[in-house]
Amino acid sequence: MTSVPPQKTAVDFHKLRLDGVYRMNDQDELMLRIKVPAGVLSVAQAGQVAELADSFAGGRLHLTTRGSIELHRVKAEDLPSLGRGLASVGLTSRGACGGAVRGITCSTSFSAHFGITQALARRLHRHFAGNPHFEGLPKKFKIAVEDGYQGARHLIQDVGLVLVEVHQDENLYDVWVGGGLGREPQAAILLEEKAAEKRIIPLIEAVVRTYCKHTAPPRRLKYLLRTQGESTFRRLLQQEQGSASATLVAGGLDAAPAPGTNLETVTAPIFAGDLDTTAFRNLVDLAARHTEGFLVLTADQNIALAPRSEKDAQELNKQLIEVGFNGFAPEQHTIFRVCVGNHACRMGLCATREVARQALTHMPETARDLSWAISGCPNSCSQPQLAGFGIVTSGLVKGENGVRQPRFDLYRRTGQNLGEKIKTGLNLQDLMQTISQVLQ
Repeated sequence: MTSVPPQKTAVDFHKLRLDGVYRMNDQDELMLRIKVPAGVLSVAQAGQVAELADSFAGGRLHLTTRGSIELHRVKAEDLPSLGRGLASVGLTSRGACGGAVRGITCSTSFSAHFGITQALARRLHRHFAGNPHFEGLPKKFKIAVEDGYQGARHLIQDVGLVLVEVHQDENLYDVWVGGGLGREPQAAILLEEKAAEKRIIPLIEAVVRTYCKHTAPPRRLKYLLRTQGESTFRRLLQQEQGSASATLVAGGLDAAPAPGTNLETVTAPIFAGDLDTTAFRNLVDLAARHTEGFLVLTADQNIALAPRSEKDAQELNKQLIEVGFNGFAPEQHTIFRVCVGNHACRMGLCATREVARQALTHMPETARDLSWAISGCPNSCSQPQLAGFGIVTSGLVKGENGVRQPRFDLYRRTGQNLGEKIKTGLNLQDLMQTISQVLQ
C-alpha cells in the first residue's frame, strides 16, 4: 500500500496576530513578540527567553523600542511549545500584535520614581493584557507610563500617562491621548491634567470604549481625534465615563524589584537591538551576580542594569568590556534606534542595519551626541520623529537599471513636538552626503 504523506495544516496568519505573531516572509517564517511589562525582566524570565530563542529562533533575539522581545524565523508548529515556555515564567505574547492593548511601556528606566511608575505599569498590564474585553479593537492601542516629560514619548501613545506629582496618599498624572506615528504622524493631546491614580484604569477603559464605538477598522484612535475634533471626542468620552465606576482602589504589591541603591545605572549598548543568546546570557549572568535579579529593556534597544553596590558597579563596568560591550565603537557610543527593516519584516524597504552603520561613518563627531533612529518603512516603529535626527524609508524607486532602490526622508527634532521633515526623497548616496553635513 502506498502511504500518503500528511497534508500541511493551513495557518490563519491573521488570527495569529492577537497571539503576538506576524508572518515574516513567503516561506511562512514567523515573528513572535513577547510582552515584557514596562520592559522589566527577571533573570529567570530572561534565561527562559534565551532557551526558547536557542530552540526555536536560531539563537537570536531582537529588542524593540517598546521594551518587548521578538523571536524571528519561528515555525508555526513550534508556537504551542513557545507559548508553554513563556507561560512557565509568567510571560505571554498575547496582544503583542493585532487589534489589542499592546504591552505597557515605560521609557524612563531607573528614574527617580522607578518604583511608582513600575507599580502602575504592572497594574495596567495585569488589567489589560490578555483581557478579551480589550482585544478585537479596530487597530493597536498603545499605553505608556512615564516619569516626567523627558523623551516626549507621551506624544506618540494612544494613552500616555506622565507622573507629575508624588504624594503619600495619591500620585497624579497628566493624561495624553490620540498620538501615533506611522504614515500620518500625530502628536497626542492633553486630555486631563493631574488625574488621580485611582481614576486611571476607568478613564482608559472609557477611552477604549469610545474608540471602539466610533472608529472603523483599521484606524487608530488618532484618526477619531483628527476627523471628529477634540471637542466631539471629549463629549463622546464623557458619555462613556458616565456609565462606569468612577474610581478603583489603588495600591498592592505591584512594583517590580526596585534598585537597592541610588547608584548610576550601567547600560549595555546593543546595536539595533539585535543580539545572540550567548551575549544575552552573559548579561543575564551579570544581572544575577551584581543586581537585585532583574534587567531592563530600554526604549533605545539597550539593556540596563542597576548594581547592588559600588563594588558591583565596578564589576559590571569591567565585565561588560570583557564580554564585548565596550561602549567605544561608534554603534555603541551613539544612540541609534533601528527597526529590523527588510532583514526580518515584510514591510521593510531597506536593510536598516547597513544604512545605520553607513550613517555612523558619515556623521560628524558632534552629531554622535544626538539621538538617531531609522525606520525601514513609513510605519516608523523605531520612533524616528522623536530622535534628534530620524530617517524614514519612504518608498522604492526603479532606477535606470530596472532595480528598485529605497528613498529616504530625513527628520530633525529641535523643540518639544514631533520632528519635522528637512529632506525628502533622498537616495542612499544623497542621504549620506546630507548626514555628513547635518550640523554645519
